[in-house]
Amino acid sequence: MRSVIGIDVSKAKIDVLWLKDVAALKAKSKVFGNDRKGHVELLAWLSKQINRPLNELHVVMEATGIYHEALAHCLFDHQVNVSVINPAHARDFAKGLGAVHKTDKADSLILARYGAMVDPALWQPEPQAIRELKALLARIEALEADLQREKNRLEKTEFNATSSIVMDSLHKMIGELEAERQRMEKEIDDHIDRHPDLKNDLRLLRSIPGVGPVVSRVMLSVIRSRAFTTAGECAAFLGVIPKLKESGVFRGRTTLSKKGPPNVRAKLYMAAIVASQHNPNIKAQKERLLMNGKNKMQALGAAMRKLVHQCFGVLKHQTEYCQQAI
Repeated sequence: MRSVIGIDVSKAKIDVLWLKDVAALKAKSKVFGNDRKGHVELLAWLSKQINRPLNELHVVMEATGIYHEALAHCLFDHQVNVSVINPAHARDFAKGLGAVHKTDKADSLILARYGAMVDPALWQPEPQAIRELKALLARIEALEADLQREKNRLEKTEFNATSSIVMDSLHKMIGELEAERQRMEKEIDDHIDRHPDLKNDLRLLRSIPGVGPVVSRVMLSVIRSRAFTTAGECAAFLGVIPKLKESGVFRGRTTLSKKGPPNVRAKLYMAAIVASQHNPNIKAQKERLLMNGKNKMQALGAAMRKLVHQCFGVLKHQTEYCQQAI
């Protein structure tokens, strides 16, 4: 049986708790810095305190933006079993235990108990090519957000006609942001071209009606970043599976679970609108759902889910979109 360690991760430090006895809740804890030096000290502390091979340890931590990534990679490289769980799952688990206190040490205890009682799936690092692709996609999203903000400012300034100097500055910034966005677009294309498997996957995704350059790159980064075994798992990860609320005589309508990355769902939403008109399978599904009494938003949510299934299908089977097969 593995020794379970819960780690609460923050930007500056990591709170580590080894659950020595699950039933009696006996534990030993220590705080380290969340940097390379702190990670090395953590490994030494684990080896000394637990006195077991590192591959017999199971560390459970939450996904905390980017702050858990370096630690997770360090532990994985040293053969420690690592689980990176959804913070919502840990929060719900704590509520189920009736936890009252909210401190870093209490959180690490919750994570250790979660690991011991639930035995979550082990984390695997993303392929380096996918990590770089995701970083490039995140950068271009940030540039587009900055560009839209500058355009909004320019619109207000032009409406008020308050300062030509400000307008010149905004035009200059917009030009520079546009140029940088185009450069990043080329960097993404060049990165994909350098990896034949990614290039082929992108071609397969683009064969799906409704999946354009933006969605194909995003879905490529999502599907190839995790070892999804089914399309349903991928849809659940992205939060496009239906969620039903019913209690007693109350019958609520189904909505999307929305538990995944919202930026990906936003792109899927726009793609689903196009696919509802031009993708034969999705168009037929939409018409069938509307005839059966579903509203337009429910039909659109189903279109998003179907689109994910199609993306997963062409990559799994390594075949282009086929109306009859998918």
